[in-house]
Amino acid sequence: MYKDEFNLTSDMILEKDFKIDTRGYRLKEVDQFLDLVIADYEHFYAIIRNLEKEKEDNLEQIINLKQEIRNLKTNVEIVKAVDNVPAGGSNLDVLKRLSRLEKVVYGKQEEQE
Repeated sequence: MYKDEFNLTSDMILEKDFKIDTRGYRLKEVDQFLDLVIADYEHFYAIIRNLEKEKEDNLEQIINLKQEIRNLKTNVEIVKAVDNVPAGGSNLDVLKRLSRLEKVVYGKQEEQE
């Protein structure tokens, strides 16, 4: 996925041989190589930060969706309870059912808070 975005591979770093001058390795060659390593590391860290941010956003979205599912289930329960009211039911039956529905709805809300 990100393979083409980097300068070096682990094998390239492992197998890198620097030419030797009279006083040791050629400093310019070593500096250029280290610049490539630093650029790759910065790119790795940017990718990690972006993925962490994406993960946090996804977790937040999951929490919101779970809450929405709970609310919808509650609404379904309410609709089912209302559908069970007989067509010729008395006012007393309606008031009792309304009272039970309020307990279900407000009881659930208190649990969530």
